[in-house]
Amino acid sequence: MDTLKFLYRQFFLTPPATLPSQHNLQGQIGIVTGSNIGLGLEASRQILSLRISRLILAVRDLTKGELARRELARAAPWAIIDVWHLDMSNYQSVQDFARKCGTLPRLDFAILNAGILKVELEINKSTGHDEVVQVNYLSTALLAILLLPILADSATRKSAKKPGRLTIVGSETAEWAKFQEKDSGGSILAAFNEPRYFDLQDRYYTSKLLEEFLVVHLCRTVPSSKAVINVVNPGFCYGSGLHTEVTGVLGAVFGVYKRMIGRSTMVGARTLVNAAVVQGAPSHGKYLSDCAVAPFAPMVEGKSGEALEERLWSELMTELSFADTKAILEKMKA
Repeated sequence: MDTLKFLYRQFFLTPPATLPSQHNLQGQIGIVTGSNIGLGLEASRQILSLRISRLILAVRDLTKGELARRELARAAPWAIIDVWHLDMSNYQSVQDFARKCGTLPRLDFAILNAGILKVELEINKSTGHDEVVQVNYLSTALLAILLLPILADSATRKSAKKPGRLTIVGSETAEWAKFQEKDSGGSILAAFNEPRYFDLQDRYYTSKLLEEFLVVHLCRTVPSSKAVINVVNPGFCYGSGLHTEVTGVLGAVFGVYKRMIGRSTMVGARTLVNAAVVQGAPSHGKYLSDCAVAPFAPMVEGKSGEALEERLWSELMTELSFADTKAILEKMKA
């Protein structure tokens, strides 16, 4: 990533707010994951200001989710705000959540914002995968695929004036990813479990790069007439809660750094709302930054990117075969 361009965006570009006078969400239902704190909470607040009728806060901790709901409800008495459990570390929880979403009368958009950063390699006990890759990529991919038929079904209903939208919250740090695991000579997912490859920053960057590959491949199958899928970069934000595990002297230094160059979550969340509410079919299969289409990370592009995309997709479909993801996507084709 060009450091000067990064700093220019941080200091001189301010994503525009989505105004209620321009976008009214009355009658619509939306979902925001990881919505009890940081970007998810602020995006929920902004969505509610657009007069949405019902908003699902998808959270791991129901107690914290309820506190967020009460805070949001005070400013949006017209809306139904639900708190639903979703643990992105657990495939069964993801499946249960998606099944519950299928009972909704409609679903207009979903913002998949939940994500983590770990300071040490941590293996998920239930899946056997690195926890960062599990939450930020594997479970995100599963949830996205399970929600797509629900979003597509909503698009066929007369009350829905446009296709459902699925927005995955990415990061421009995908450009910084070294992604050495791809050169391990074997399974990429297995390589993420090897201590020699773990670096707390690069693991997060790479997980966000994997999300870009995911969006590109999903959009080769799913037409924008059924669901608009995009990935959005909110910029580097303070107050997001992402770096809570970075403590001590390093945590203090990093906290000062974030406050010096970071955006507020209020500003960063504008990009999430724009991607899910404002952007339409032209954003299908695209990477968005500062509320506009921007290039994917270089590693995603070109023939080498296509080859890597196929490797990742093959491993992903094998990993998620228990949920019949191939069959679900096959039915989504035009």
